[in-house]
Amino acid sequence: MAGLSSETPIPLEIRQHDKSRTLEFVFEDASYELSHEFLRVFTPSAEARGHTPGQEVLQTGKRDVKIESIEPVGNYAIRPLFSDGHRSGIYSWDIVHFLCVNADALWQTYLSRLASQGASRDPEIGVAPLKKPCGRCGGH
Repeated sequence: MAGLSSETPIPLEIRQHDKSRTLEFVFEDASYELSHEFLRVFTPSAEARGHTPGQEVLQTGKRDVKIESIEPVGNYAIRPLFSDGHRSGIYSWDIVHFLCVNADALWQTYLSRLASQGASRDPEIGVAPLKKPCGRCGGH
């Protein structure tokens, strides 16, 4: 993202819809709804995006994530606090607008990446780690 400029669209309103787990961003010329999962998957934090291209970490198991609260960051961004403990993503208005305008293409690319890596949107629940075979007999 290039950063904020005088041309950066700024949301006039942000509405949190808890039941549908979406945030609605109302701009002067359009309104967009992004799911909590989408926002978590596309967090701009270095933890997920890395510091340079190629360091991105595919976000998996985020289907059930919720935004617990939203903190303003100055006049230029928001920081959603997610139910999975993620709190380091700062979404500046240019990032928010980019995500809104490109949501469909970004989501399809994400789903393709999940499929190609055999990963899932669903959290892993109750999956026990595989036991290593016994060194003496190869069993257990």
